[in-house]
Formats: sequence, C-alpha cells, structure tokens
Amino acid sequence: MGIPVINQMLKRYNETMEKADPRALDYPLMESVVPNFVSTMIYLWVVIYAGPRYMKKRPPLELRPVIVLYNLCMVLFATFLFYEFLVSGWATGYSFVCQECDYSYTPQALRMVRVCYLFWLSKHFEFLDTVFFIARKKFQHVSFLHVFHHSIMAFTWWFGVKFSPGGLGTFHGMINSFVHMVMYSYYGISALGPAYHKYLWWKKYLTVFQMTQFVVVFGHIGNIVAFTDCKYPEVFKYLIGSYGTIFFVLFANFWRNAYSRKPASKQSQQNGTNHDAAVNSTSNGVRRRQVVNAN
Repeated sequence: MGIPVINQMLKRYNETMEKADPRALDYPLMESVVPNFVSTMIYLWVVIYAGPRYMKKRPPLELRPVIVLYNLCMVLFATFLFYEFLVSGWATGYSFVCQECDYSYTPQALRMVRVCYLFWLSKHFEFLDTVFFIARKKFQHVSFLHVFHHSIMAFTWWFGVKFSPGGLGTFHGMINSFVHMVMYSYYGISALGPAYHKYLWWKKYLTVFQMTQFVVVFGHIGNIVAFTDCKYPEVFKYLIGSYGTIFFVLFANFWRNAYSRKPASKQSQQNGTNHDAAVNSTSNGVRRRQVVNAN
C-alpha cells in the first residue's frame, strides 16, 4: 500500500512542477526542491543535535573577526537586495494595492526574478547566524523563534522563486531586506566588543522596528486578501499572512518578557541584555523563558 501512495505523491509533485515559472530554471538549484530541502534539514540537524553535541566538551571558539566581517557582508548584501527590489518594481510602478506577477521576459521582470533568487540564497547564508552561536557555545541564543524563522524562510522562499518570482509576494522580501540592513548593523557593532556597546542604546527600538515589519506585511497582504480580487497564487497569500501573524506574536511575547516584566532575579536581569528571543522548555515542556539574542 505504501508504494501506490508514494507514486501518487510523486505524480502530484511532477504535475505541480510543470506549472513552475520556466525563467527560474536559468538559476542553479532551482530545477528540483531536493537541494533546498536537504540544506534546510542539514541546518536543523546541526543546530538541534550535531552542533551542540560536538561543542559540548570543547571550549568556545574565538570568532570575533569572522563575525564582524560576516555582518558587514550581510549589511551590504541586504542593502543590495533592498535596492534591487525597489528598482525592479516597488519604486518603478508596482501597485501596493494589487500587483500580479509579471511572467514576461522584459528586462525589469527578469531583474525581479534575479533579486528573488538572491533573496532566497541569502536565507541559506543566514544559517551561519546559528552556526556562530553554537561555535561560541551561546546555546541559549538558539531559540525556537530563531531556528523557526531561519528554516521556514529558507525553505518556503524556494517555492516563491519557482512559481511566482515577482508581484505582491515580493513586498515582504523588500521590507525584510531593509530590516536586515539595520539588524546586521546592530549585530556587527555588538560583535566589535564591549567598548562599542555604548553605541547600542537603540536595541530596544530594534525590536519595535522588527515588530512593525510584521504589522506592515500583514496589513499589506490582509488588504489584498480581504478587499481585492488580485490574481496571485492563493497559497502564497495565506503563507505571507501567516509569516506576519506568527512572527508578530513571537516578537510580542519576547517584548512582554524582556521589557514589560520586572526581572525576578539577577539571572533574569542578565537575560534582558540580549536581543533575540529564545525559548527553553523544561523537561515537561511547560515552563518557558525568553532571552534576547545578541551577536
């Protein structure tokens, strides 16, 4: 009985792939979902199991120069992506009310395909964020929010490039690129060492900035779903709406724990000095705590 089910699944997969945008095939790793799936699974295996196990009895690595350089490169890459999203459509005629995907071979449409592909690649480059945490034995920063965000964005954006590399679905990619320009700037300054931490007084506002991103994304896609008959793959509309909702809730929960509650102990005060939210469950999976992620 298992073989017919597998055959049916493969048939559905092949039928779906036949509906893909042929322009995506001009780029490496876009013919099959397998490389994207394998990369994401390896990431999860490393950060959840292999990495912590390997580093458990080893001293943390000193990676400050590497991390500073990495963050600088990510700032530059995010800036480039933001600019390309703008000139490929969002600042040159795209509609914020309803923008369908342009499947033509015009220079501008092809430019949008390219930036979508590069944005997807950037999500796999960002796996290094977690690798650096593990190599430095900062396991508390490898939170549910952190891992979920990295893995889901990397995996799902492949399908966006494959089927609809353009149109309204790229709005949150543009916004996310802008946020990452600021975020990796913060991480880069933080990685320079304690002498530079006095310049990071705005870390609390960075969280507000990130939460605002999700409100904007949800508001944009919510308006399209509720009030327009915009021709765009329905699954992507609801997926983008889910991004905005889930991440806003997770960041709001972090905000409540990090800034709204009085710390109950010296340890909780220390937890409030970091930036990203981390969720650590106890053995019975009930009690959780939040810590803020910092490079």
